[in-house]
Amino acid sequence: MEYQAWVTLGVLSLVLAMLVCTRRSPDVIMFGGLGLLLIMPVPGDDGAWRAGVIGPADAFAGFANEGVITIAMLFVVATGLRETGGLNWVVARMLGNPKNLVGAQARIMGPTALMSAFMNNTPLVAMLLPVVDDWARKHRISPSKLLMPLSFASILGGACTLIGTSTNLIVHGWLLDEANLPGLGMFELTWIGLPCLAVGIGFTLLAARWLLPDRVPVFGEQADARQYTVEMLVEPGSPLVDQTIEAAGLRHLPGLYLIEIERDQQVLPAVSSNVKLCASDRLVFAGIVESVVDLQKIRGLVPATNQVFKIDEPRTNRTLIEAVVSNTCPLVGMTIREGRFRTVYNAAVIAVSRNGERIRRKIGDIRLQPGDTLLLEARANFAQQQRNSRDFYLVSSVDNSRPLRHERAGAALAILAVMVVIVSLGALSMVQASMLAAGLMIFARCCSATDARKSIDWQVLLVIAAALGLGKAMSHSGLAYVLGHGLLAGLHDPHFALGVVFILTAVLAAVITAKAAAVLVLPIALATSADLGVSFMPFAVAVTIAAATSLATPIGYPTNLMVFGPGGYRFSDYVRLGLPLTIFIAGLCIGIIPLIWPFV
Repeated sequence: MEYQAWVTLGVLSLVLAMLVCTRRSPDVIMFGGLGLLLIMPVPGDDGAWRAGVIGPADAFAGFANEGVITIAMLFVVATGLRETGGLNWVVARMLGNPKNLVGAQARIMGPTALMSAFMNNTPLVAMLLPVVDDWARKHRISPSKLLMPLSFASILGGACTLIGTSTNLIVHGWLLDEANLPGLGMFELTWIGLPCLAVGIGFTLLAARWLLPDRVPVFGEQADARQYTVEMLVEPGSPLVDQTIEAAGLRHLPGLYLIEIERDQQVLPAVSSNVKLCASDRLVFAGIVESVVDLQKIRGLVPATNQVFKIDEPRTNRTLIEAVVSNTCPLVGMTIREGRFRTVYNAAVIAVSRNGERIRRKIGDIRLQPGDTLLLEARANFAQQQRNSRDFYLVSSVDNSRPLRHERAGAALAILAVMVVIVSLGALSMVQASMLAAGLMIFARCCSATDARKSIDWQVLLVIAAALGLGKAMSHSGLAYVLGHGLLAGLHDPHFALGVVFILTAVLAAVITAKAAAVLVLPIALATSADLGVSFMPFAVAVTIAAATSLATPIGYPTNLMVFGPGGYRFSDYVRLGLPLTIFIAGLCIGIIPLIWPFV
C-alpha cells in the first residue's frame, strides 16, 4: 500500500476511534480529520514532498454537493410545516385513541413511515417527538414503548424514497458526481424499501412488548408550583365548533384540567366529555405553563382576553413570557384592568399564578400582589427590555410558545404536495424542487426568513460535507481500491461480495453515523464492482439501504439519538431490538437487490 493510502488509513482510524470513544462533536472530529489530510506531508508523483493527501477543492467539494443543498432546503420546508401547525393537523387525525399498546405503536409507525417517505426524517421526528411524548402521557403509555418505534418507522419509511432521508440524497449526489451515473429515481428505492418497511414494522409490533422495557425518561414529569388559571375562547367558525370535549382533544391534556365552560352568561362546571363546544364558549383551564403553551397551539382557540388583539405587534411575532411582580411595581394593589397593563407594557396578561392556587376571578378583575407570576403574551424582545426593570423580580421567555400561523397551514401542505409531485414527474430535480418549495414557504409567509435560517441544522450539514471530503481522500489516495480489493480478494461470487459490502456498511453506520458510512464505503463498493466486472448499481443500493436503515445503536442515526433521552433508553435497548431487525433486513436485501438491479 502506498504512503498516501497509509496516511489516509491512519487519519480515518483516528477519526473512527474518536467518534466511538469520545464525546466530542462529530462535526469537530470529522473536520479535524479532514484538516489533517489537507496538511499532512506526502510525496507527489515527481517524488517531491507536498502538503495534503487532497487539495482544498476536493476537501470542500461536499459543500457544493446536491444532496447537502437539498437537505438544507428540506429543513426550511419542515419549518414551514411546523410554524403553520400543518403537521399537527395531520398528527391529530393519525393518532386518535388506541385500545392497546400494539394499536398505539401501529398508529404511530404507519403514518410516520408514510410521512417520512416524502419529507426528511430528521426534522420530521424533531416535530413529532413532543407530540408523541405528550400523547403517550395522555394515554398513560410509557414513552419508551413508543419513541423507539417512532424513530425506526421514520428510518425505514425514509429508505423508501429519494427524499425520505439525507443518506439517500447523499448517495444520489455521489452517483452523479463521482460515478457518472444517472443517480437514483424518486421511487427507485421503493422496490427494496417497502419490503424492509413491512418486515421492520411487523417485527417491531410483535417483539417490542418483550424487547422494549418500561423506562423512566431522564427528564420526566416533575411537579410545577406555577399552576395557572387561563381562559380560552372558541373562535366562531373554528373547527372545534360542534365537536365534543373528547373529540376536540381537550379532555386529556397533560398537566391541564378543564374546570368549566362559560356559555351565554351561564357556567357549566364539571364538564362532561360528551359536551359539545359552541362558538364563543369561554373555557377555563388550570395547569402548568408547558400545557398552556400546548393550549395556545390548538387551532380555533384564542386567549379570552381581548387585550391580546390590541398589542402593537403582529401575533405571529409574539411569544409567551413569565414575569414575577415585584413589590415596587406601580400596578400592585390595582386590578389588571384598572392598571391598564396592556397600555403600560404593550403586553397582555393571559394567566396568573398565585401560590399555586386558582384565582376565581376574570383576568381583568385580578388585583395584583407582589410575588404573582404573570403569563404574558408580548413581543419577542419584551424579556430583554424588562429584564432589569424594577417592576418585575424575574422575566423569562417560555420556549416554543410563539402562536402558530394556522391560517397558512393549507398553503404549507400544498407546497409540500407540489414538491413531491413535480419531483415524481421528473419536471425538476430534487435540489431544484426543494429550493422552490423552501422559497415558496417564505414567500407564502408559512415561515419567516429568520426562522428559515435558524431551522437549518448546520452540524448535520458539516458532518456530511466532511464525510464527503474523507471519501474523496479514500478514493484519491488509492485506499478505497486497496480496501475493496483486500476485503474481497479471491471472491468471485458477486452475491457474497454484495453481502460483505452490506455488512461492512451496516457495521460502520452503527458506530460512525449512516451518512459517514455511506460516503466511506461507496468508493470501496465501486472498486469492488470494477474488480468483479459487474454493475455497480446493486452495490450502490446495498450501501444506501444498509446505511439508511441503521437501527442497532443510538449513534448510528440522528433520529435514534433524538429519542434516546426522552425515552429514557440505554445503549443495550437499541441493540436488543435493532440488531435482530438489522439481520433480517440484511438477509432480505441480499436476496432481493440482485433481482431488481441485476449484476450484468
